[in-house]
Order: sequence, then C-alpha cells, then structure tokens
Amino acid sequence: MALKMVKGSIDRMFDKNLQDLVRGIRNHKEDEAKYISQCIDEIKQELKQDNIAVKANAVCKLTYLQMLGYDISWAAFNIIEVMSASKFTFKRIGYLAASQCFHEGTDVIMLTTNQIRKDLSSPSQYDTGVALTGLSCFVTPDLARDLANDIMTLMSHTKPYIRKKAVLIMYKVFLKYPESLRPAFPRLKEKLEDPDPGVQSAAVNVICELARRNPKNYLSLAPLFFKLMTSSTNNWVLIKIIKLFGALTPLEPRLGKKLIEPLTNLIHSTSAMSLLYECVNTVIAVLISLSSGMPNHSASIQLCVQKLRILIEDSDQNLKYLGLLAMSKILRTHPKSVQAHKDLVLQCLDDKDESIRLRALDLLYGMVSKKNLMEIVKKLMMHVDKAEGTTYRDELLTKIIDICSQSNYQHITNFEWYISILVELTRLEGTRHGHLIAAQMLDVAIRVKAIRRFAVSQMSALLDSAHLVASSTQRNGLCEVLYAAAWICGEFSEHLQEPQQTLEAMLRPKVTTLPGHIQAVYVQNVVKLYASMLQQTERDSDTEAAQELTQLMVERLPQFVQSADLEVQERASCILQLVKHIQKLQAKDVPVAEEVSALFAGELNPVAPKAQKKVPVPEGLDLDAWINEPPSDSESEDEMPKAIFHDEEPRHAKQRPPEADEEELARRREARKQEQANNPFYIKSSPSPQKRYQDAPGVEHIPVVQIDLSVPLKVPGLPTSEQYVKLEEERRHRQRLEKERRRKRRKEKKGKPRRHSSLHTESDEDIAPAQQVDIVTEEMPENALPSDEDDKDPNDPYRALDIDLDKPLADSEKLPIQKHRNAEPSKSPEKEDVSALEKKSKKTRKKEKKHREKDREKKKERKSEDLDFWLSTMPPPATDPGPSMEGHEEPRRLEQEDEEEQQEDPEKKPSKHKKKKHKKEKEERHKEKKRSKKKLPACDGAAGPVENGALEEEPLPPMSSYCLLAENSYIKMTYDIQGSLQKHSQVTVSIVLENQGSSILKNMELNVLDSLNTKLARPEGSSIHDGVPVPFQLPPGISNEAQFVFSIQSIIMAQKLKGTLSFIAKNEEGSTHEKLDFKLHFSCTSYLITTPCYSDAFAKLLESGDLSMSSIKVDGISMSFQNLLAKICFHHHFSVVERVDSCASLYSCSIQGHHVCLLVKKGEKSVSVDGKCSDSTLLGNLLEEVKATLAKC
Repeated sequence: MALKMVKGSIDRMFDKNLQDLVRGIRNHKEDEAKYISQCIDEIKQELKQDNIAVKANAVCKLTYLQMLGYDISWAAFNIIEVMSASKFTFKRIGYLAASQCFHEGTDVIMLTTNQIRKDLSSPSQYDTGVALTGLSCFVTPDLARDLANDIMTLMSHTKPYIRKKAVLIMYKVFLKYPESLRPAFPRLKEKLEDPDPGVQSAAVNVICELARRNPKNYLSLAPLFFKLMTSSTNNWVLIKIIKLFGALTPLEPRLGKKLIEPLTNLIHSTSAMSLLYECVNTVIAVLISLSSGMPNHSASIQLCVQKLRILIEDSDQNLKYLGLLAMSKILRTHPKSVQAHKDLVLQCLDDKDESIRLRALDLLYGMVSKKNLMEIVKKLMMHVDKAEGTTYRDELLTKIIDICSQSNYQHITNFEWYISILVELTRLEGTRHGHLIAAQMLDVAIRVKAIRRFAVSQMSALLDSAHLVASSTQRNGLCEVLYAAAWICGEFSEHLQEPQQTLEAMLRPKVTTLPGHIQAVYVQNVVKLYASMLQQTERDSDTEAAQELTQLMVERLPQFVQSADLEVQERASCILQLVKHIQKLQAKDVPVAEEVSALFAGELNPVAPKAQKKVPVPEGLDLDAWINEPPSDSESEDEMPKAIFHDEEPRHAKQRPPEADEEELARRREARKQEQANNPFYIKSSPSPQKRYQDAPGVEHIPVVQIDLSVPLKVPGLPTSEQYVKLEEERRHRQRLEKERRRKRRKEKKGKPRRHSSLHTESDEDIAPAQQVDIVTEEMPENALPSDEDDKDPNDPYRALDIDLDKPLADSEKLPIQKHRNAEPSKSPEKEDVSALEKKSKKTRKKEKKHREKDREKKKERKSEDLDFWLSTMPPPATDPGPSMEGHEEPRRLEQEDEEEQQEDPEKKPSKHKKKKHKKEKEERHKEKKRSKKKLPACDGAAGPVENGALEEEPLPPMSSYCLLAENSYIKMTYDIQGSLQKHSQVTVSIVLENQGSSILKNMELNVLDSLNTKLARPEGSSIHDGVPVPFQLPPGISNEAQFVFSIQSIIMAQKLKGTLSFIAKNEEGSTHEKLDFKLHFSCTSYLITTPCYSDAFAKLLESGDLSMSSIKVDGISMSFQNLLAKICFHHHFSVVERVDSCASLYSCSIQGHHVCLLVKKGEKSVSVDGKCSDSTLLGNLLEEVKATLAKC
C-alpha cells in the first residue's frame, strides 16, 4: 500500500499542472490547436488513473480549456467522481467544473443528487457552501424537487455563511420547482428579521426578485419592509426595498401616504447617488398613485426635480443620463414642473455623448406646448443642420415629426408652418426616413382640409424640383417624399394653380429612375390629374386643349409600360389603353370627362392597422383542414414536376471559367491601369496632392478662401418655416386683443366689474389653432373581434410563481422527503436504548407540539390584524402615548403570564383543583378576547355593526360622512373632516368638488379666514390672506377630491370658519371669474378617531376616577338598537367595546389624547346616553352632537 502511494506521488511529479498548461499554450501560439489536442489526450490518460489527486488535476485543466471554448461534456462522469472526493480542495475543483459545463441536458446529472445531499448535511461549512454554490449553477427541476427540503433546513443553520447561501439558492429552486415556494415562504419571511445583516440582505434580494414580476402576492409584507426601510443603514438593501415599494404602490395607493415621508427624508439626507435615484423613482410612482389633492404633493415633486437637476448638471455622464431618464418619468404626470428646466434639457442637446442627446430629445417630446412648439422645433432644426453622423440626424428628424404630430397635432396652431418644416427636411442628406416625412405629408393633407390648397402648392413645387429625382439613388429614402407629393397632387388636383406644369413634371423621363412603388403612384395619380384637367377643358369647351392633353398622355405613358416593375407595367398598360380609347371618342366629339372623373369619385378612409387580425373566422370554416386531398405517402419524392408553360429541357449547369493564376491577374491589373491613365474622363487619385501643389509655381500667392459647404435646409422657391414663427406671433397677438375686447363688452353689459379680471394669463387652451384637425376614424371589418391580446410567453418561468402566498398551506403542498435515498445504517445497542427513552417522552413532546401550534395560530391571528389596519390613518393602540396604553397592553401581559405558567406547569405539577380553576379563568379570558375581536370591525364605520346582525332585523339606510358645504349653478362642494393620532394638532379636510355646469372650471383657489384657534396650512412663503390652489381642473360633469390641512390648538369647542372658493369658468363665449362663499363647520366629533379598545382596558379606564361624567336622554325613538349603534359609531367615530342586549359600551379617542367612554341604553321609546371623558367641556359638546343625531332617528 505504501509503495503504491509513493508511486502515485512520483507519477504526479511529472504530470503537467494548470500552470504548465497555460505556459505551454502561450509558447505554442503558431500551432495552438495541435498542442491543446495533445494535452487533451494526456488528460484522458490521467482520468483513467485511480489516484483522485491526478483526476482532480486533470479536471482543473479541463475547466481552463472549457473557458477557451473547448467541449468537455465527455468528462462529465469524471467530474462527478472529483465532486465526491473527501478532500475539500479536490471537491471544490469538481463543483467548479460542474458549474461551468453541467446543464439540464447533461445525462449524468441525476447521479449527483445523493452526493449533493451528503455534502449539504456535512459538518464542514465549507463542504456545504461549495455544494450550494455549485448547485445554483446547474440546478434542474428534478434536483430542485429532491433537494428543496434539505436546502430549506439549511436556512435555519447555525452559521450565517450557510444561511445566506441557502436563502439565495432558494430563488433558483423556486424558478425550477415553483411548488416549493408556498411551503418555504414562511421560513424565507423569517430571514428578513435575521440578526445577521448578510442573511437579511439575501432574503430581501430573493423576495424583491420574486416580487418584481408578481408584486401583488407580496403586498402583505409591506409592514415588514417598511420597518426594514426605516431601520436599515445598508444602501443596497434600501435600494431593493424602495424598488419593491415602487412596484407595490400602484396596487395599494394607501401605501403611498406611509412612504412619502421616509422617502423624502432619505432624499434629503443621503449622499449616495444610486439610493437618491431610486428614492426619486419611487416617489414618482407614489405620487402617481396618490390623489392629486395631497397637500405636500407639489413640494415633493419640486424636491425630486431639484435633485434630478443636480444629477443632470453633474460631470459624470452616467449620472447625467440617469437624471434625464428619471425626469422623463416625472414629465408624464407633471409636465409643468419639468418645463421650467427646458434650458437645461436644451443644453444637453450639445453634449458630446450621443446617448445623452437622444435622452434629451425624448424629454423635449413631452415638454412641448402650443406656446413653445415653434421655438423648440426651430432649435432642433438648427441641430439638424450641424448634426454629425446619419444616426443622430435621423433621430432628430424622427423626434421633430413625433413632437409635432403627437396627440393628433394638438400643439400645432399653424399647419402651413408644419408643412414648410416637412419640406425643409427633404433637403437632409443621407437620411433613411423619407417614408416618415411622406407619411406626415399625406396625413396632414387628409386630416386638415383647410391646408390642402397650401399643401398641393408645396407638393407641386417638390415635383418640379429636380434635386429629389436626380439624386434618388444617393438619397436613400428621401425620394419617398415624391410618393406623397404625387398622391396629394393627384387626389386634390382641383387645388392646383398650374395643373399642366405638374402633369408634365410627373411624366418626365427622369421619373423612370425612381423605385417601382413610387412610379406606380405616379402613374395612378397622373390619371387623376388628367381626369380633372379633362373635366376643366370640357367645361371651357376647349376641344383642342383636351386633345393635346390626351396626346401628351399617349406619348409619355409608354416609358412606364417598359418599366422593370410588374406593378408599374400593369397600371401603365391599362391606363394607356384607356387613354387611347378616350382619344378615339374625342375624335368623334363625344364628351368623356364625367365618366373618367367617376373612376376616382369619393374619399378613401384609412384602414385600422389591426383590421386584418380582427376579421372573425366564419362558422364552419376550418383553417387547418386540407383544401384538396392530401398527397399519399406512396408517391415518389423523386418525380420531376410537370412543366407548366412548355416542355422544359434539362438545363446544363453553366461551366465556371478556370481561375486565373497570379501572373494573369497582374497582367490584367497593368492593362486596366494603362487604360485608366489614357482615359481623360477618369478621375485619377493622387497619393500626395499637397506635395504636387507645393511644387507648382506661384501657389503661395493664391489667397485662401474658406468655403462653407454645409447645405442650408431651404428649398429654393418655397417659403421657409422662420417666417411663420413671426406670422404666428402676430396672429396670437391679434387673438389676445380680440379676447380682451369681448371681455370688456361683456363687463359693460353686466355693469359690475368682477375682481381679478385683469389678472388673466394666456394658457395653452386659450390659443386657438389656425386650422382644425379632422380625426378620421379608421375602418374595421364587420363583426370585428373586440381585441387580440398578445399571447404571453408560455416558457416564462415567472408565470408559474404567480402564487397566492396568504392561503394556509395544505397537506398536499408540503415538500416531499425522499427517505429511500438515505440508506439508514444498522442501529447500535446504545442507539436502541436512546430510541426507547424517546418513545417514553413522546407524550410530553405531543403536549409541547400542541402548545407550539397554538402559539403559531395566535401569531397568525395577530399578523392578520392586517395590512388594512397598518395602512389605515390610525396607528395601533399600543403606540398611543396616553394613559390608555397600559390598558391596551394589559391583555398581552395576561397572555404572556399564561404562557409562562404553561411553561412552568410540567415542573411544578400543581393539583387538579388548581388546574381546573386555571382552565376556567383561561376560558373566561378567551371568551372576552373573542368578544372584543368581534367588536373590532366596528371601527371601520357602519360596516362593523351591520355585520353583527343588523341585516337580520332591518336594512340600514346608506350613510355618508360627507356633508354639503356649498353649491351654486357652477359647482357643488361636499366635505369630510378626518384626524390622525400621529398628528395631535392637525386635521385633514377632504373637499369633493363637482362641476354642475357646462363650463370648464380652472384656476380654482380655496381660502379660509383663520381664527386664533384654527389655521389653514398654506404653501411656504404665502401670507395669511393667500389662498391654497386646487391642483386640478374640472371639465363639465366631472368631480374630484382635494385635501387641505388645518392646524388646531383646542378641540373642546365646535367652531365655524368662513371661506371662499374662487375660480375661472370658461365656455365658448369666454372666461369669467366666479366665487362661492361657504362656512366650514368643525364639530367636536370631527376631532375623534375611531380607536378599538378591549373590555378589560375599558373597565380599568372607567375605574381610574380621572374622567368627568355627564348624560342625556332622547325620547320618541323607534329605530332598532343595532341600527342606532351603527349611526352613532359611523357619525361620531366610536367603536363598540361590548354589547349586551339593548345596552352597549362605546369608546373613542381624540387627536389630543382625550378618552371618551359612552354607555348607550335603549328603552321602549327612549335612549339614554351616559358619558365619561377626561375633559368635561368636550364631553358636553359631544353629547349635544349625539343628541342631535338621535333626534333625527
């Protein structure tokens, strides 16, 4: 044995290791492939040896060769052998090789299952770690299924190193075996609170990756992630969590209100640009999901825009790009905030980096308005003139067209200007977007009827200009413009000033050099133009002119008949025969113009792009069925197909000429050079032109003149776009003056001048376009299918992970444990004794199990106190700093005491009497808890009491917390006041504004006269006389909600504040300034927060002796007690603590911590309410308000 080991070590001395292999490859650069082939042969011999060290060395070398691109799949079994080595250094080499070359198609991968399971249960953390790392690279569905339970066990390992790796690999396991997600998720959730920050970070990463595709399933984790976000200092963890919240916010808008404050704090405090960028991104998503009336809404947006400006102004190109990217997201919802930074975006167009220039172009697309469109396009046209490289120039051209054409040309006020822009763009050299310009010309001419005359004149000039036809080959796609020009001139030929000249231009011989599809349009529209001119000549009774026109067509059309394009040939042949027939009829003096014009009568509407897809399949039609009988298998595939037109003779393959040798090629090259030298028309290249010029006499005396070779974007003979900018300014000025005159006339008629009338500012809506756009509806086939959604990718692994994680786990969903793979060794006598002892202690274990299960159920119940409770405006009772905190915590203390007693029970073994007594006490407490839990839903308003049995007695009428504030013919205002325990001196007034008229209501502003006690929260820098702008407009029949914050000093008295809503009502006649006065009533009830309270805490509060007492009685009430309670709870923000027959105890808490306890008793026709409160004045006013509510019952 010793000799064998010595021999093995001697053999290894002469084996090549990895360093020798690398060195040898570098030394054999000329014959590298040959050398590697020799090395592979040596490696194959090494793999046949029994020594594991030699095999490991061979596999190590194979791993390197695999990186160079050589296939090593033939050594898969040897790799598994090295993986099973007992020594860690060899095992690591095996797993490395496996991670590089194993995949789902590897045949021997199934043999690794037991080996990996053995390594996962190894006492060495390094063996377990290398197995987890390797498995993550080649895990298959079978491996994931078999090893999921083992990996899940490792998530609770004592070593953080293993826990972290186990958590991370679970993501790969979920992708391959989605059924493991539900059983493994509770343990994964626990790792979010792991003491080790690395494990916690790994759990955050896995859950965030899972939630990226299916965020709705992870909404219940929002409270846990919120806690992590506010406590973690790891920037990368924060980035992941903030990204997750960005995905969750659109699903749950209430989440945004919780997030806005911590995110804003992070934006203010962080110096990490990556974290800042993600915070801004999520704030944008939050503000999109929140209602537009949030008080700090505009401030948050301004903060984001200011921070993004810092990023854009940074010298780092990456930060600049990210800043522009985030700015474009804000632009979609808050364009005005971004438009203020137009100068910065335009500066980015001069950046050296093309990607930044393109991103700035995307921003400009959304920053355009009616006011600045011409200015922005003018600057872009200047950049087009200077642009280097066809790619950027093409992008500029595309953006100019996109900017102008967005939303059915809503920003264009003068279409003559736009057509002149399109004509100027036809001078661009080397662009490939001629078809875009052509499409725009066609679209504008069809949609804007008022512009057709101008469009036709411009298109006829383009047809006359030679630059597009002459250089059609060099211009790539610009000749496409002639397609549109010919079509417009033919379709709207009645607007042509000189139709004869246009007809001759379209029939020029040079037209035949254009692409076939353009020639086809020329031929078709020549006939339209001919028909229009023929009608005109017959109307004028000019027979000679008509015959000349026909003769011109007969002479010029044959050039199209000879075209290489089949479509052009066919059209030209048909039309030529038609014209010849017309010529014969003209010779007989037969009028034909009406009949020819009838061929092109009527307008063609565009067809929807998806019309063909949406055609329904007729009943009884099977598209997969054979039309004819399917060919039989007996037919020979070698049969020659029959000739269709004539008997074909077998063609002989064309013989290729023999390749010329080098001497023949040299002789031909010399002959060609001689021929070029003797040819006076051949432009010869000079190797050094400067030298030739220097040798020439008198060269130094020639003055040097700089020639500007840049081509201006102006078409000779056509109006430029710049003149329309001045014309448009004059037109807008005239419109403003006209509006002012109308407004003054209206004031004189009404007599009383209104306030603020001189403060009118021009908005986009006030600028009327010179020409109106007709929105043509695209035609669809009859019985078209409603939609054709794109089919989702069936191979997407994330589809299978769309699993509801909140449902309880069924027995069938538990992970399989394959025990047959682990062969159990024979038990020793000692182990048998141990197992006997285990059997004895089974009973105690069962009891412990029951206790654990109960604890788990309790925890689940607590956790399901719901996302709704966490997201609601009220915080959990335990966070209340008032004296009731003790009362709320009391039940929890009792529970803890019970648990402690349960743990001590097995040791103390108390008497049966004590046990029975203890059980009774526990049952009573349990019943009390159940009662209080049943009452808890009452805090959500009317829903709670209704669920507890109101439907059995009589249905409760619908209730609303919104009260009418004021209304007139223009607008109706309803309001609701809500407080929050988190803000002791603030309430939020939600006002619903509904437009009742036919005018658009804009520039709305709400102002309230402050009192010493109550003040309206206004924007920074505003005085007490300024109002708060309402951040939306109201079209007719639309309602929206705005929220306003008021600060309160004392809440013990009700009060009313006078206020005014001022707004501009705009209709077809013009705009008027209106206002609506109102009185805002702050009742004492509006300061109360519906707060749940347990019965024992309620009893303790009543016994404290710190509360004042008062009572009321109301007679003549016939409403059922259930509905009566529901009304009190809903309108006065109380929750039911306990109810017995026709008696109930209620509790509520004010925003400043006052405790209010009521005892409501119902007699036959009367109701008495006894109240206790920490402030007697507040209690008296509250009871008066309750009395007023009961009087209406």
